[in-house]
Amino acid sequence: MANPTSRTRGTGSPARRTMTAAARAAAKRAARGQEAAPSGRTLLVEPPANGWEDPPEPAPFDDEPEESAPSRRTGRNLLTAVPAVLLVTALIAACVLGLQYRQGRQAEQARGEALAAAQKAAPVVLSYDYRHLDRDFARARALLTGHFRDQYGRTTKTVVAPTATKYHGVVKATVATPADGGAPAASVVSATPDRAVVLLFVNQVTQSTRLPQPRLDLNRVRLTLTHTSTGWKVSGVDAL
Repeated sequence: MANPTSRTRGTGSPARRTMTAAARAAAKRAARGQEAAPSGRTLLVEPPANGWEDPPEPAPFDDEPEESAPSRRTGRNLLTAVPAVLLVTALIAACVLGLQYRQGRQAEQARGEALAAAQKAAPVVLSYDYRHLDRDFARARALLTGHFRDQYGRTTKTVVAPTATKYHGVVKATVATPADGGAPAASVVSATPDRAVVLLFVNQVTQSTRLPQPRLDLNRVRLTLTHTSTGWKVSGVDAL
């Protein structure tokens, strides 16, 4: 007869067996969860005494950043420099125009003065009379200047005076004028404040013992004049 207190393996109440299986399943799930989760520490941060402060609000976004101080200074310097450059340029242009205007006025004045001096000098320089050669040559030299004055003195002394004395030569020169009594035939070729060239038509009437009657020569003469401290003087004569 079997012992009623003995238990065979695997025996027990259904509820007990169910609880045991559930515990084993829970233990297995806990073991799998510990293997999958990484080990680590959890930090507990206590709030400050005054509480948490709200973070500052972000600055508004601006499409165009504000210019820096060096950029503003550069811009102001450029705005100041541009009018200064324009002013200097205007002053230079005014000086140049003023100088050109002054030179133009001086050149125009030189043309009138040189033309008048040439019309006065040509008859004196190109005329002489054997009866008063020294006086005629002295008057002519007073209207000359430079090397031409010296050349005129040598030529009249060595060539003109002896020939005029020997043949009683007389030469009378005048600047040609139109038959209707207009302006003398003289014009300015070029002129600067210090130098001018004048072209004249000169009539010369020559008398001497070698000529049976007076001879009229129609000449074109170019006079070069130079401005000196005593006025315009002849510095060259060329027969054309």
